[in-house]
Amino acid sequence: MPSGAKLERKNAYMAKLVNLVESAPLALIVDVDHVGSKQMQNIRMALRGKCTLLMGKNTMIRTALRKRIAELQEEQGEDGDENQKSIEALQNLVEAVNGNMGFIFCEAASNLEDARETLEKFVVPAAAKAGTVAPKDVFIPAGPSGLEPSQTSFFQALNIPTKIVKGTIEITTDFKVCVKGDRVVLSAQALLTKMNIRPFEYGMTVRSVYQDGAVFDAAVLDITDDVLMAKFLTGVSNVAAFGREIGIPTEAGLPHMMCSAFKNIVSIVADIDFNFKEVEEIKAILSDPEALAKMKAAAAAGPAAGGASAAAGGAAAAAAEAPVEEEEEDMEFDLFD
Repeated sequence: MPSGAKLERKNAYMAKLVNLVESAPLALIVDVDHVGSKQMQNIRMALRGKCTLLMGKNTMIRTALRKRIAELQEEQGEDGDENQKSIEALQNLVEAVNGNMGFIFCEAASNLEDARETLEKFVVPAAAKAGTVAPKDVFIPAGPSGLEPSQTSFFQALNIPTKIVKGTIEITTDFKVCVKGDRVVLSAQALLTKMNIRPFEYGMTVRSVYQDGAVFDAAVLDITDDVLMAKFLTGVSNVAAFGREIGIPTEAGLPHMMCSAFKNIVSIVADIDFNFKEVEEIKAILSDPEALAKMKAAAAAGPAAGGASAAAGGAAAAAAEAPVEEEEEDMEFDLFD
């Protein structure tokens, strides 16, 4: 049985955790592998006033959340719908509690970027330790190593090609000494330590985000407004194309319908004595051979021509093709005559 003081601290921690989960707009679930206490303290101080960093044992976190779920289930008769949403949200969070992790509760949604920038700022270099999983590939570059010939055994253990130049070991080619996702071997640790290379960097990394009762991957945070707009416009284009194909008018396809109708009107009035403001420019181009030639050249040179230029270019191409066909008809010529 825990002592009275220890039990009081546990209850206070659980109450704080539940209060932050239910009151904070969003929370970052962070991995804290290889993060030192000093590094964590610096992050805590940098986030003070904006976010709350809360660490704890996974068993205690799950106990606190499950205890709160049980309380909500007992109260469900009074406000069933609201309590059910809260229960589902806490159950989603319980499932995300695993590994060496902690929480960063943002006091406002706008503090999210501040929290991410702070985590990127407090990243420290670290040496390679035997048995740890390499977070990235590590290469030893070709060139002088600065080690004496007596240290050749370290390179031989890893099959690194070397030669002796002016009393020092020189690496002849770049060599990958650690592979991302594989464990660092003891010989690689010894060699990197001898060469004073600290290849890794460790810090808190955002694993997932808890917001509005849902837990989603941190990769969603990297989606910018430009990406969202591009995806939205792609969807609008698909809706417009689908509506035009099946003949059902849609708001997305309305500009295309109007453009097509305008092209039909221009084709009708191009050869008759009838004018209106919008068609005057096109008829002027068709009646001017020099302007027509320039328009054809511009359409051929740049594929990204504007709508009016493209229409005039198309008309120009049609006008240019017509005389060629007439000449071919006038020339009574047969290859086998």
